[in-house]
Amino acid sequence: MSIGNAAYVGILVTLPFSPLLKQQQTTSWQHFIEQHSQVSAELSQEQLSAFKQAITISDYIFSSALQAPELVIEIFKTANEDVLPDYKQLLLAQLADCVDEAQLHRILRRFRLQQMVRIALDDMVFNISLDTSLARLSSLADELILASLQWLTDFCRQKWGIPTNEKGEQQILLVYGMGKLGGKELNFSSDIDLIFTYPECGATQGCRRSIDNQQFFTRLAQKLIASLHQITCDGFVYRVDMRLRPFGDSGPLVLTFNAMEDYYQEQGRDWERYAMLKARVIGQSKYHQELSSMLRPFVYRRYIDFSVIDSLRRMKMMIAQEVRRKQLVNNIKLGAGGIREVEFIVQVFQLIRGGRVKELQQRSLLTVLPKLVLSGEITDTSKQVLENAYRFLRRVENIIQAIADKQTQTLPDNELDQQRLLAVLAIDSWPEFLSLLAKHMEAVHQEFDLLIGLDSPNHQAPDEHWVTLWHSRWSDEESIAWLDQEALGWQSEKVWQTLSAFREDIGKRSLGNRGRQVLDKLIPLLLCRLQKNVDAGQVLARVLQVFSKIVTRTAYLELLFENDGALKQLIHLCQASSWVADYIAKYPILLDELIDPELLHNPPQLCTYAVELRERMLRIPEEDLEAQMESLRQFKQSQQLRIAAAEIADVLPVGKVSEHLTALAEAILSEVINLAWQHVNERFGVPNSCLGGAKEKGFGVIAYGKTGGVELGYSSDLDLVFVHHSEPDEVTSGRADGSKSVPASQFYMKLAQRIMHLFNTRMNSGILYELDMRLRPSGNSGVLVVHLATFAQYQDEDAWTWEHQALVRARMIFGNDKLQQQFIAIRQAVLSKPRELTELKSEIISMREKMRSHLDNSTELQFDIKQGKGGLVDIEFIAQFLVLAHAKQYPELMLACDNLGIFKLLLKFALLKKVEQKLLGDMYQKLRALGHQATMESAGHLINRQNVTGQAAISDIWQNRLVD
Repeated sequence: MSIGNAAYVGILVTLPFSPLLKQQQTTSWQHFIEQHSQVSAELSQEQLSAFKQAITISDYIFSSALQAPELVIEIFKTANEDVLPDYKQLLLAQLADCVDEAQLHRILRRFRLQQMVRIALDDMVFNISLDTSLARLSSLADELILASLQWLTDFCRQKWGIPTNEKGEQQILLVYGMGKLGGKELNFSSDIDLIFTYPECGATQGCRRSIDNQQFFTRLAQKLIASLHQITCDGFVYRVDMRLRPFGDSGPLVLTFNAMEDYYQEQGRDWERYAMLKARVIGQSKYHQELSSMLRPFVYRRYIDFSVIDSLRRMKMMIAQEVRRKQLVNNIKLGAGGIREVEFIVQVFQLIRGGRVKELQQRSLLTVLPKLVLSGEITDTSKQVLENAYRFLRRVENIIQAIADKQTQTLPDNELDQQRLLAVLAIDSWPEFLSLLAKHMEAVHQEFDLLIGLDSPNHQAPDEHWVTLWHSRWSDEESIAWLDQEALGWQSEKVWQTLSAFREDIGKRSLGNRGRQVLDKLIPLLLCRLQKNVDAGQVLARVLQVFSKIVTRTAYLELLFENDGALKQLIHLCQASSWVADYIAKYPILLDELIDPELLHNPPQLCTYAVELRERMLRIPEEDLEAQMESLRQFKQSQQLRIAAAEIADVLPVGKVSEHLTALAEAILSEVINLAWQHVNERFGVPNSCLGGAKEKGFGVIAYGKTGGVELGYSSDLDLVFVHHSEPDEVTSGRADGSKSVPASQFYMKLAQRIMHLFNTRMNSGILYELDMRLRPSGNSGVLVVHLATFAQYQDEDAWTWEHQALVRARMIFGNDKLQQQFIAIRQAVLSKPRELTELKSEIISMREKMRSHLDNSTELQFDIKQGKGGLVDIEFIAQFLVLAHAKQYPELMLACDNLGIFKLLLKFALLKKVEQKLLGDMYQKLRALGHQATMESAGHLINRQNVTGQAAISDIWQNRLVD
């Protein structure tokens, strides 16, 4: 049936082509007929007109027609009379004779190509409605997932048997569609977020060798992902993102219903409630109602839940920060008034009221909006504003994605794609389009601010006096005199030299008009804020050091000008610490952290660093390794700034600072291991003993030194040793097709190398942490990761005394319960070995003297806090000596890894006198505080001897305990 005489769901329009588009049409058509000259004869005049328009408007349609003309030309010959095609039957017919996975992959990809071209054609040339377009995109995804799942289920059952529960009932894999797929609002080039679950544990039946259900469904899930995600010569079907599943990347790929329920009841976070609003089990089964009933109490609370407003505000703020960090311009999703703000407004009311107002328990935004009016949450006017803007933005989003089948929400910056967008929307000019877009987005942002927005504090206009000074072109003498007449107590000459040098420097820099305008307002405001500051010269120099790094980043200048609290915080932090000033200057993205002073001065609870990091990582595409590595570094930097700010504000004492810095490092390490595991898993599968999840990763990390003793500083490196406890002769599961299986020991070596790469690679944001692996068995000449049994043997038979000293402060910071217990037993066995006291003293004294001769930088006037006589290392060596000397007799000494904890236990068993314990503890804390202070002032570890006393008392204890 031809387009010319068929009933059609859309209307063929002749798009208003500009001269540029007409030229593009000529070029595209000429290119196409050079390879496929028979097309003119196959299509009617009207069909040909539609084809020429389509290949002009969309590079995706053009490239698809070149790649698979037999599929694409067919679309133009037959009209699509159905609003929603029966994708299920069309797919079943094509898969009827499918014999292997390679053929399955080819059929799915070619089917996707043909149907997506049809949707793009109908959307851009035949002007079908947004509702029809979204419904088709979502239905197509559903049926491609289900068709692949059904074929692969049959395939896996033939290989490994039919999975059953204890009653012998057949078990199936169910797939949750999340996000826009769950809401049946999929955009043209969207990823799909999935979660896999199955009803009950059990094992397969009907095959020679039975496997447990977890293993069966893991393999099935891996094959399903590969069938959709893997790029072949025919392309891919969908990019699949599995990070929304319980425990994220570190969690099992599939979970039973009970495991899902336990996770969400016990560990579910606010952002997961937000994500589960749209969760939908794809297809039909007898389990659908059970799953919905099981998860509804987690998502919708019975009481009115206002707590979600704060968490959604935080999420929105983080997205705004991301927009600034990535310098996103013209982003119709994440920008102010974009698609995300419409979604936030609707979903915040669903989470607050949905537990009581059942009508709000819907997945589709356009379905929920009118319900919000009926329930009195928003006015009809607000609903119209939000719906009109949402429809317009989603239409624009689909068009810009259909141009090249790219996942983008950024307006095109080249004239050709701009003209394409205008032609489809029938808008005359780009400025007219931008005006209409701005009208919609400003209206949405007003509604957002009205309903759940963030207050923006205003600042007073700066004194005209400072505006005059900044814009003046006076001589140095006149400018200094101008400053003197204010009688502020400033060192006017120093202040003017700093300001003048900055002005001269930026005069040579390439600032845009807007940036220069903001800076011209910001500098007078800064000077106004410093009027009553006695350290103005020093503070101004530090703040301008930061400004010099951001003058070409107008968004950050605007942030400081528009947000008075952020500017005040910057001044406060720069005054308190040159290290913080240097840190912010080095990593300007940290300015985002200054927006909320309350958040800045209240670091998270120790246990929530991991949660915050997980939330941040979920916003990054799974395949974008560079972005993941940058995000890890930025998270570390932002959290260290929060900790430093809390220390400056006396919210955290030194001991607590170290606890927070250590907890932060542990959270980052855990996330890095998860990322590395995922990458190595893609290549080799996982060790077979880890498939069920009970053994988790079978991988452990032992922390030594400051990390082990929970005493990290801002610039500390991490002393780590990697271990594993794989089974003898264990291999990995390999890829989904069974290839690339390797010995488990090789898998863990690759994992360790990947972890090192993620930590040590120098990015724009620097390295993550310096890793020191020299304490592993045999040091730098040893392998990067060893079996725990090898570690135990080395410690027992080959380790030096200084390695046993190091073990005093060692603890396992990553690993399953079994690994943890095994390590504790090994550590205690080594530390409690019988030792000859004279020999032990001699070895420790010898090691300390060797260290001091190489590392002590003390002089007659200056004292080395760390290596000086009576300094930190002497105190640590005293603790380690007493533990090694007496652990066999007093096993409780081995329970502490930190020096202060060890001193308390030594006092308890009368191995230290009360006066000695107090001297050691006080001096240790005093020196650590001085070390922190030196770091904050970028001063190094040498301090004036007049500023510290007590070293002689420590030397006396050393003499009494180790020499006499």
